[in-house]
Amino acid sequence: MVLECAALGPRPGVAAARRTLDFGGLAVLKEFREFLLKTNALALAIGVIIGGAVGKVVSSLVSDILMPVIGLAIPGGAWRDLKFVLTTKPDGTPANAITYGAFIGSVVDFLIIATAVFVITKALLKPAPSAPTKTCPECLELIPKDARRCKACSSPQPA
Repeated sequence: MVLECAALGPRPGVAAARRTLDFGGLAVLKEFREFLLKTNALALAIGVIIGGAVGKVVSSLVSDILMPVIGLAIPGGAWRDLKFVLTTKPDGTPANAITYGAFIGSVVDFLIIATAVFVITKALLKPAPSAPTKTCPECLELIPKDARRCKACSSPQPA
């Protein structure tokens, strides 16, 4: 399928535009494949998918394992249902209320999820070892161990 507009008539560059808008061939697929391989889009997509899966696991950890234990430690148990009633309906049910229990629950969920993600990230990502350095005897600047001259004062370094 080639996109064309007959009302515009012939114009310079239309042939090039027709080549780039040719959806019937494999040109679009080839360009998309080159885009994925040339950029880090594929790595980003995989990271988003894995991040979503890890998010579900951490959310399940919080809601199914940690929050019941926290609910036992807090008196009243149903602390997420706490609210400050602003107005009531004639039958006595709240019409408008500030549900601060749900807010506090969301903050607790966030803190637990952030801590879990931080711990998982620290466990998986180890810092790269730093390059060995030495101190210049003239100016006391840190320089690479194999340097022959100081980058700050240009003094020759002993081997």
